[in-house]
Parts: sequence; structure tokens; C-alpha cells
Amino acid sequence: MATDSTPEAPPAGMTGKPGPLMRMVRNQKLAFLLVGGFNTGLGTLWFIGWQLAIGDYVDYRVAITAAYLCNVACAFALYRYLVFEVRGHFFRDLWRFVVVNFGAFALNMVLMTLAVSVLGFPPIPAQIVITAVTAVASFFGYRDFSFRRKKG
Repeated sequence: MATDSTPEAPPAGMTGKPGPLMRMVRNQKLAFLLVGGFNTGLGTLWFIGWQLAIGDYVDYRVAITAAYLCNVACAFALYRYLVFEVRGHFFRDLWRFVVVNFGAFALNMVLMTLAVSVLGFPPIPAQIVITAVTAVASFFGYRDFSFRRKKG
């Protein structure tokens, strides 16, 4: 737990000094919320951009895939360097991050297929609603898998 002048320690056994965002906000939950909110918005913008650019030529799922690939690298970098500036275990950290993100991506694909192909909703509004659902699922994935440590 942080005091008024000391930020919380990095999660998941990570080592390193707190990153620039943690030094500013001094609250891990708020830092994650800010980065997550930014990444959610950025991912939605990536989808909208890809959908507008290629949506007339290919299935909307191609736009979702392209947006996911563009956004996952940005999200990992922001969490790893802006929030915590951690060192070491790069590929292990990346793997765990991708596992949770890919779970959200797979959920997104299933829900988008149901919303657009089965129920007939337009892709962009459907994606905005589904983003809220996958953001909640991602939170639990990070909390219960990516950043979980044994007690004691």
C-alpha cells in the first residue's frame, strides 16, 4: 500500500522504479485505469480506421484483427514502460499480456459475429458496445491471471 509520498510497488513481482505515470498519479489502480481507458479508445479508433479503410472490400473481422495487432503492441508498451518501467522477463511479460488480450480478442470476435452476422447490427456501434464488455473481461483476466501472485 502506498503512503501519500510513496507510490505502490509494481505488480506481478516486477522490478524497477515506477514509471512516469505512476510517479504522477501515485495510485496503481488509477494508472491502470488511465492506460486501459486510453488503450480501449485507441483500439476502437484502430477498428474504425481499418473498417473505414477496408470495410467495403473485406469482412469486418479483418478490421478487428488488424486493429488488435496494432493495439496490442501499443498497450503492452504503455503498461510496461509508462506505468512501471520494468526490466527483465520481457518475453514472459509479453506472453502473459498477449494471453489475456487474445482472450478478449476472441470474445470480441464471437460477440461481433453474433451482433453483426446473426443479429444484423452495424459493425461500428456494435464494436463500441462490445468494447465495454471486453474491457471488463480484460480487467478480471489481468487481476486473476496476468498479475496474480501466490499469497504468503
